Amino acid sequence: MFFCSAWASYMTNSPTVIVMIGLPARGKTYMSKKLTRYLNWIGVPTKVFNLGVYRREAVKAYKSYDFFRHDNKEAMEIRKQCALVALEDVKGYLTDEGGQIAVFDATNTTRERRDLILDFGTENAFKVFFVESVCDDPEVIAANILEVKVSSPDYPERNRESVMDDFLKRIECYKVTYQPLDPDDYDKDLSFIKVENVGRRFLVNRVQDYIQSKIVYYLMNIQVHSHSLYLCRHGESNHNMEGRIGGDSELSPRGKQFAHALRSFIEDHKLSDLKVWTSQLRRTIQTAEELIVPYEQWKILNEIDAGVCEEMTYDMIQKSFPEEFALRDQDKYHYRYPGGESYQDLVQRLEPVIMELERQGNVLVVCHQAVMRCLLAYFLDKSAGCKVEMFHLNVEAVNTHRDRPLVSHFPAPTLLRRNSYTPLSSHDQFKRPRLYSAGNLPWLPEMPEGVQQQSQVSVRN
Repeated sequence: MFFCSAWASYMTNSPTVIVMIGLPARGKTYMSKKLTRYLNWIGVPTKVFNLGVYRREAVKAYKSYDFFRHDNKEAMEIRKQCALVALEDVKGYLTDEGGQIAVFDATNTTRERRDLILDFGTENAFKVFFVESVCDDPEVIAANILEVKVSSPDYPERNRESVMDDFLKRIECYKVTYQPLDPDDYDKDLSFIKVENVGRRFLVNRVQDYIQSKIVYYLMNIQVHSHSLYLCRHGESNHNMEGRIGGDSELSPRGKQFAHALRSFIEDHKLSDLKVWTSQLRRTIQTAEELIVPYEQWKILNEIDAGVCEEMTYDMIQKSFPEEFALRDQDKYHYRYPGGESYQDLVQRLEPVIMELERQGNVLVVCHQAVMRCLLAYFLDKSAGCKVEMFHLNVEAVNTHRDRPLVSHFPAPTLLRRNSYTPLSSHDQFKRPRLYSAGNLPWLPEMPEGVQQQSQVSVRN
């Protein structure tokens, strides 16, 4: 997902370093990647700096847990130098590369190391926020070692038993010098969240600003468990066939055929305990009703609001609002329809959906094109552990995608509109209703002469 430095500056008044703390196999890297994905998605440029990567670059071949013994002075010096090099890269990212948040992913188990990072933050005017992961559940630790560490570059061509043995000894090396955060005395003035046993309990201390509250909010919602999320666009609608955007039209005959195919897919795959969510627009509701299962309606899953352009075709928009049409082609993510929304607005609207999906089990979300794009922008970040599959139900439908033109027919405007109700090219401020009462036909602009219905067909996913 794209972001804007001006928007990021609005959310963060100074760069922040998120410092992970905890023994190995406590989920620090998992949380780092998930948190980074979330912050980038909401528009805050964020990057992870994993100290293990720097250590492997400095020491090409890992031999055994002896490298992590506290009395191995040579190794201790190498590890400290790696930390200093990583912090310099953090400084470069936050100072010269436009970054707003850097996640320093390392054990950082000693006060000496954390004090070094605090001094680094003070010298560079960076805020520092600590995230400590504490876990004493042996089953969780063992599962993390087998799931993640066996495939680590530290253990090429090793069997599970030897990896488990070496890594458990590595953990014991860290335990000798581990000094957890002390919220009552030594660390009482620090900003941090302590996560106990992968989210069973939290301790939050001295949150400084809005972005830190967002970090806490997110970390208190993510769950470390495997589940499946199914994203599905509604079946083809009558407006889709006419090339109109938005509105609240019903399914076309092929849309109903798609809904039936979706029901067969769910039955064939035996998706048990599946929750189904829809928007409050008829095309998603009609798609879900064919499934003959309970479903929940979410207003925030409604399609992006096109404002005064609701229920118009792109040709009609270009003819009626040529400057608006050109503005949208120039910057689709930040462009806001007059009286409507931008993709950036939509991301903010969908944030509660992301939080709820992180907490849920298996969910099918029947939604819309723009909504699906925003959700996919979050979940398609494979570095955060998502595995993606595509399923084709082989039902023909109109292709509603519009490619961005390579050459704009209008010069780039010198002024970018940012508020919702001041269209540049029309005095028509009337906001078209999205939902219609029974018996009242929706307002529909007339189809201009010579404009043909779209005939390109694509396979519905």
